[in-house]
Amino acid sequence: MEAVASLRVPRSPGARPSLGGPSSTRPRSGWGPVFVKPASIRPPRSSLSVVSTDSSPLEMKKNNVGNLTDWDLSASTMSLSPLDGRYMQKVKELCPFFSEYGLIRHRVLVEVKWLLKLSEAPEVTEVPQFSLDAQSFLEKIIHDFDINDALEVKKIEKITNHDVKAVEYYLKQRCKSHPEIEKVLEFFHFACTSEDINNLAHALSLKEAMNKVIFPVMVDLCEAICVMAKEHAHIPMLSRTHGQPASPTTLGKEMANFAVRLSERGKAFSKIHVLGKFAGAVGNYNAHKVAYPDINWKSITAEFVQSLGIDFNAYVTQIEPHDYIAELFNNVTQFNNILIDFDRDIWSYISLGYFKQITKAGEIGSSTMPHKVNPIDFENSEGNLCLGNAVLSALSMKLPISRMQRDLTDSTVLRNLGVGLGYSLLAYKSALQGIKKLQVNESRLNEDLEQTWEVLAEPIQTVMRRYAVPQAYEKLKELTRGRAVSKTSIREFTESLDLPQEAKTMLLNLTPHSYTGEAERLATSVGDAVDLVNGFKLP
Repeated sequence: MEAVASLRVPRSPGARPSLGGPSSTRPRSGWGPVFVKPASIRPPRSSLSVVSTDSSPLEMKKNNVGNLTDWDLSASTMSLSPLDGRYMQKVKELCPFFSEYGLIRHRVLVEVKWLLKLSEAPEVTEVPQFSLDAQSFLEKIIHDFDINDALEVKKIEKITNHDVKAVEYYLKQRCKSHPEIEKVLEFFHFACTSEDINNLAHALSLKEAMNKVIFPVMVDLCEAICVMAKEHAHIPMLSRTHGQPASPTTLGKEMANFAVRLSERGKAFSKIHVLGKFAGAVGNYNAHKVAYPDINWKSITAEFVQSLGIDFNAYVTQIEPHDYIAELFNNVTQFNNILIDFDRDIWSYISLGYFKQITKAGEIGSSTMPHKVNPIDFENSEGNLCLGNAVLSALSMKLPISRMQRDLTDSTVLRNLGVGLGYSLLAYKSALQGIKKLQVNESRLNEDLEQTWEVLAEPIQTVMRRYAVPQAYEKLKELTRGRAVSKTSIREFTESLDLPQEAKTMLLNLTPHSYTGEAERLATSVGDAVDLVNGFKLP
C-alpha cells in the first residue's frame, strides 16, 4: 500500500467549525484530512547523507554534505521520530552506525572480509590467494562505500525482498568487472546464514558507536561533574533527607558523589566483551563440513571473527544469543539512572535558589510568564533518559530470548539499537549544556544554613554521649524537635552542659556553616576515586 501524508485544507468561506456534536449525514465543508501521494510533496532542498564523525573532506564531498549543519527543516518536520527530526543535529554522530546505511555498510564489510579470509585458507583451493590488485579492489569497496552504494543495495532488495541477499547480489555485480574475483563470485556469502553477517554487522556498529560516540560524551559528563565537585568543595550546603533539613555537607561533595558513581559504571563497561558467531544455520557448521569436511571450521571462523575486533562465541544457535548486548544496555541504563538522580537533584537545587542559571539573549522561558528561567536542560535530560531506558530495557529483556534455534523477533528489535542510545546521547548533551549555565548562589545557601541551627543537635548530643551525659539524645530531642531553634537557644543549651571546657568551647564555636565533617576533603580528592582512563571502553 502506497504511503500517504495527511494534510489539512481550509474550510469554505462562512463555514463554522464543528464543536464535536453528533455527526450528520449531510455533507458539510470544514477541516478534514486530504490524502496526498508522497510524489506530490515537494522534496526537501537537501537530502540526508551519513558520514562518520571523523569523515575526511573527500568522503564528505562524495556524500554531498558538510557535516549535516544544513539539515533541512522540511525534512526534519516530516520525520516520524524526533531523533530524525527535531534532534537530528544532536544525535547525527550515530547515523553512520545505526542508520540503514550503517547496517548495510557493515554487512558489506563482513561479506568482503569473509571472501578475503577464504582466499587465505589453502584448503579452499577453489578460491586461490588473491593478488594485491584483487585485494585492493575488494578493500576499496569497503573504504569507498557511500550512501549511493547503499541505495543500490536497497534497489536490489526491492526485487529480492531480502536485505542480506541484496548485499550479496550487489557485491557480485560490483566484482564482475574484475577478472580474478569474477571467477569466485559464488564464494560471496559462502556457507553463511544471514545472521552470520547480521550479528557481526550489529556488533561492529555497536562497538564503534560506543567507543567513538557514546563513551566520549559520558566521559565529558563525568569530567564536568568532577570540576563542579572541586570548584565548590568548600561551599557549605544544608543537606535534606526526606526533604527536611539535615546535617550540612558541601555543594562540591554532593557533586563528587555523582562523579564517582558514574565512573564506577564506566569501569564496568571495560569488562563487557562484544561477541560474534559465524557457525552457519544452526551453529554447527553443517554446510561447511559437507563442502569441506577436512577443514577446522571452528578455528577458521574464530580467527575471522577475532580479526574484526570481536570476541568469538562458539556455542550458539542460528543467532548469537545477545547476552552481551543485554549486559551492555543494562549498564547504560544504570548509568542513565544515576544521571536521572543527578538531574533531579540539580533541578531541586535550582528550585531552592542554590543555583542561578545564566540566561541567553533571545531565549524565552514561558510563553506567558516573562520572568521565567526554567531548568529545561535538566528536564530534557531526565525525559530523554527515561525514553532511552525504556528502549534499552526492552532490548535487554527481549534479545536474549529466541524460540528453539531461532525466531525472527530479534531481527526487528535489533534495528532499534540506535534509538535507545540516541535518546541517551541527547540526554547527556542536554545535561552538559545545563551544567554550563549553572552559577552558584552562595548567599542563598548561607541563608538556609543560618535559619537551621537545629542541625547542631546531632554533634552536641554525640559529644554529650562521649562524656557520659545521661539522656543526651532525649534532651536534644526535647529542645529541637518540632520547635523553632535559634543560634541563641543552641548556645544557651550548650553553656548549661556539664562538659569539659575544651569540648564546650568547640561546640560553642560550631555553626551550621562549619559543621560539614570531611565533605570538603572528600570533594577535593574526588580525582583519586574517579578513573576515566581505564573505563568507558569496550575491549
